[in-house]
Amino acid sequence: MASTVARRGPRTMGWLGWTGVGVLVLALSLVVSVSYAMATNAVALLDNADALFRGNSQIRLVAATQYGADPQQKLEMFVPAKPVKIGAAPYPIVVFIHGGGWDSGDPHYYRFIARALVPQGYAVVLPGYRLYPKARFPGMVEDGAAALRWVHDHAAALGGDPTRVVLMGHSAGAYNAAMLALDKRWLAHEGLDANQLRGFIGLAGPYDFLPLDTDATRNSFGNASDLPATQPIHFARADAPPMLLLTGDADKTVFPRNSVALARAMTDAGRPMQADVLPGLSHTRIIMLMAKPFAGNHAVLDKVLQFLAAVTAPASSAAVKPTVH
Repeated sequence: MASTVARRGPRTMGWLGWTGVGVLVLALSLVVSVSYAMATNAVALLDNADALFRGNSQIRLVAATQYGADPQQKLEMFVPAKPVKIGAAPYPIVVFIHGGGWDSGDPHYYRFIARALVPQGYAVVLPGYRLYPKARFPGMVEDGAAALRWVHDHAAALGGDPTRVVLMGHSAGAYNAAMLALDKRWLAHEGLDANQLRGFIGLAGPYDFLPLDTDATRNSFGNASDLPATQPIHFARADAPPMLLLTGDADKTVFPRNSVALARAMTDAGRPMQADVLPGLSHTRIIMLMAKPFAGNHAVLDKVLQFLAAVTAPASSAAVKPTVH
């Protein structure tokens, strides 16, 4: 008698299998997106990756508005979703100005700065500014001053402390912020005093870039009647706000000598300081370390938080003197 073996039909994948495939595809997509962001400095992708890792539950958007008539003159303000401490004072404010060679960039793609700093007890304002060809020098600096005027007028009602403001920027944004902190005339035009700023944090900023030898600098500064007056280094002064100058020794876009030269000029002017030159960091890597996919490296964020804690303390007045590593 011949034996028979029952044949089974093709196996079908259960819901657990499909869930596993979905998770794998999501993980691979995230890796590809983050890798692409690292390779191309696609800040929107970097911000999306940061949102996936960190989420938005710890930050609260309290303003999304215009501080000027041009669509690029916009800003967002974030505060902690829950009070850091019951009955605490209003939050110190970090105004972060984005980079992009003065011809590109959008503040909405830098919400990862808010996700990094707001949970630590800070309000964060992300202003945009008119970009080339809409504006050339001094348009970007004037816009920064107007954004700070908005902060002065409105931040208190939204939980921020306009008497404790720190300017922060990356690349071209660090330039804009440095000019506001050092050349007092720009904030004076808005009825503000640059000496009331609690500090300035520059990430890979161009502070001494004459002669103009790139398309970005020629486009935005080539029409200036007084080129030396466009350079932050020429406004170094002993009574300037405290500064944290961070740069990477692998930066081939804005060479570290910019931060070193500004620190030297500040020292010569009577405010001793040193640039903090971080080993192995490129121009893009220094800002990427503020985002969660790369925040396992604390080289940048820890220094930023230490500086902010020192200069925004209620009785803060002493200059912070970063050191070279």
